[in-house]
Amino acid sequence: MDAERRGFPGIGRIALYALLVLVALYYLMPLYVMLTTSVKSLDEIRAGNLLDLPMAPTGAAWAKAWSGACTGVRCDGLAPFFWNSVSMTVPAVLISTLIGSLNGYVLAHWRFRYSEVVFTALMVGCFIPFQVVILPMARLLGMAHLANTTPGLILVHVIYGVAFTTLFFRNYYVSVPEDLVKAARIDGADFFTIYRRIIFPLSLPIFMVCLIWQFTQIWNDFLFGVVFGGSDAQPITVGLNNLVNTSTGVTEYNVNMAAAIIAALPTLGIYLVAGKYFVRGLTAGAVKG
Repeated sequence: MDAERRGFPGIGRIALYALLVLVALYYLMPLYVMLTTSVKSLDEIRAGNLLDLPMAPTGAAWAKAWSGACTGVRCDGLAPFFWNSVSMTVPAVLISTLIGSLNGYVLAHWRFRYSEVVFTALMVGCFIPFQVVILPMARLLGMAHLANTTPGLILVHVIYGVAFTTLFFRNYYVSVPEDLVKAARIDGADFFTIYRRIIFPLSLPIFMVCLIWQFTQIWNDFLFGVVFGGSDAQPITVGLNNLVNTSTGVTEYNVNMAAAIIAALPTLGIYLVAGKYFVRGLTAGAVKG
């Protein structure tokens, strides 16, 4: 009986691992199909099965998805849209994260009259749908002469993202002992000195959370890009939509799959490199505030 009892945990663990492997395979299957399809020729795609390995792998579809082969009716490849997204996403992520960090620091340790009202208002901002802000944002961009420009898109994403980053940082900073901040004030440290020497060095996990969150939201955004982005400022999501939905008589599944992977690679890379910080930052400060 003792041997059998000792065997049950091992059997249960094997069953659990088997289930996890099956679930992982289920979720990775679309990625496998995309990768294999992107390196097949059109003739091989038509003649074979989606799950078949490529017989003669080729990178022609990837080259065409990136650089394009315009004929007057089909758009360029994703290259210009990719760099538009980079030039828009990086500044927007950094600015909104920094502003959110300062806001969270103030709301957690430099409370003022009606600070809770301000924090509640920012929380409400997290639940405002994109569609609600389109018309007022368009009006604002027009008045600021930023319509259809990359700086205009950066401003839109910074404004929309500050509510989320403030929420994340505030909930993280309330876990920093209040006595630590009070002691620094007694020693004569001012607002920015306390932030620079005490708060900021403790903020790596939550910075990674906000960087990943904002990068993912901004990079994958389509609505703001198609509404507020001009022909020279449209992000990669708009370029991908144009490429897939522009017909030249033949649906190039391999090019479409390659383009979709190119569009998704930056966010996948971010999660692979900094995913552990994302989980750590989300759980930090969960029992306070």
